[in-house]
Amino acid sequence: MDDQLVTIQKQTESLEEGIEIPFEQINPDTLRNMISEFVTREWADLGDSDYTLDDKIAQVLKQLQDNRAKVVFDLTSESWNIVACR
Repeated sequence: MDDQLVTIQKQTESLEEGIEIPFEQINPDTLRNMISEFVTREWADLGDSDYTLDDKIAQVLKQLQDNRAKVVFDLTSESWNIVACR
């Protein structure tokens, strides 16, 4: 599953022009909702039925904690995304 996040993020990484938002500064309930929306949006077409939504949320949260992913606010689109760290 980690490879899927990296693949997804490589596709969108070049589109992100914005600022990093430290995930620790985001309200925990808000962060969980953001990650839930992210995995629902990004993995919807992957048919990854071996993992529950909670499993996917936990994996993305772990990647944020391990500095392998970050939350970015895109100034152009005025939206946020979770992207792989370089």
